Amino acid sequence: MNAPASTELPVVVIGAGPIGLAAAAHLLDRGIEPLVLEAGHTAGAAVREWSHVRLFSTWGEVVDPVAEKLLASTGWTKPDPAAYPSGGDWADRYLQPLADVLGDRVRYDARITGVSRAGRDRIVDADRESRPFAVHVTHADGREERVYARAVIDASGTWTTPSPAGADGLPALGEKAAADRIAYRVPDLKNPAVRARYSGRRTAVIGSGASAFTALAYLADLATSDDGAGAKAVWILRRGISGSTFGGGEADQLPARGALGLAAKAAVDEGHADAVTGFRTEAIERDTDGRLILVGEDGRRLDPVDEVIVLTGFRPDLTFLGELRLNLDERLQAPVALAPLIDPNQHSCGTVYPHGHRELSHPEQGVYLVGMKSYGRAPTFLAMTGYEQVRSVAAAIAGDIESADRVELTLPETGVCGGAGLFDAPDAAEGDGGCCAPAPQLIQLGTPAGTSEASRTDETSSGGCCGS
Repeated sequence: MNAPASTELPVVVIGAGPIGLAAAAHLLDRGIEPLVLEAGHTAGAAVREWSHVRLFSTWGEVVDPVAEKLLASTGWTKPDPAAYPSGGDWADRYLQPLADVLGDRVRYDARITGVSRAGRDRIVDADRESRPFAVHVTHADGREERVYARAVIDASGTWTTPSPAGADGLPALGEKAAADRIAYRVPDLKNPAVRARYSGRRTAVIGSGASAFTALAYLADLATSDDGAGAKAVWILRRGISGSTFGGGEADQLPARGALGLAAKAAVDEGHADAVTGFRTEAIERDTDGRLILVGEDGRRLDPVDEVIVLTGFRPDLTFLGELRLNLDERLQAPVALAPLIDPNQHSCGTVYPHGHRELSHPEQGVYLVGMKSYGRAPTFLAMTGYEQVRSVAAAIAGDIESADRVELTLPETGVCGGAGLFDAPDAAEGDGGCCAPAPQLIQLGTPAGTSEASRTDETSSGGCCGS
């Protein structure tokens, strides 16, 4: 079949999450037909998998302005802008209504298996840019389809590809064999079956970001409950502990995000979690009763645990984009023009220079990776960043380059930053991050006696951050 002319085609948006649906709203606002293809059964399918977790952004920060305008035409009322939604609230009260307004422009149970130029693999130059995109889709019933598009916006996120426990980026030896005792998401301890899995048990939490903070706080709450007595967390960090370990705290311009770090600190200070620092997991072994033993690259063997929660971040699934000419940073797997702005090896202040279609463009014109996927393996993505991305991208697709280039975005700061070269360093020595707040003070963590694997507090500090 001959591919139709590109001007007659929709823009395919991959993913009906917050950023994908916002992209569709912006396209529609500019008179361009979007077609949203979602692998899940509903809008916000990935968000629903962490429906029990409360966002650290308010409703006022997680509703796209153009999407809000589209919803308002149906009589939809925005929730209290100052309130904090859970993932379930976000999906039920905003994402699904937005998808419903878009109607049959959103198709569910449609998994993307490949994207290419129609009739051109990635090698062929001839007539390439004049060809529409061919998007291969597999439906829930096994039916395959080819959809043609004038442009492709990939907002599929990174939720389906969590990073492993192994410090080298590969699964630790024995990690796959121990899958029955390993989780890669923050557990929903309100679910009775999940709660029973962790009640009265010893759980290792590997990670140092907001998800790890949340898990530690949840496990601490469990330990103080009537049915959770004896629950204990072992917090595994690849670096040392300094004032910045627990995030911005009261200096964070997103107060709920700062509170997460303070809750994690309280879990350690109150003895509900033991911190093990400078530990880079190399292997996971089973002892004779099936419990798990974490082995570090330095030879340390931690006391056995019953469960492991791995919260080491996510990475993009690029497999279905293999026939496109993308220009991705070799470390972060983010667009090369965006990577220096978000590289945690250089900074982690939480502020990102305003960016849009130019930073998100690739040699394959008309393809954009947006949202979490645009950050590749970098952390700390905020919804408002994605909303500004798709506003700029939609304007560029519409040919309004003046508007597309007018990118204005001010993000809340974390109140901390690692400084150059400190990301994931086992011993985070003082750095010259080029920021302006006083360096955080050393935090002394009390560890209950008799805990053989609890490390000392490393006497280190990180660079301050521009918290003005």
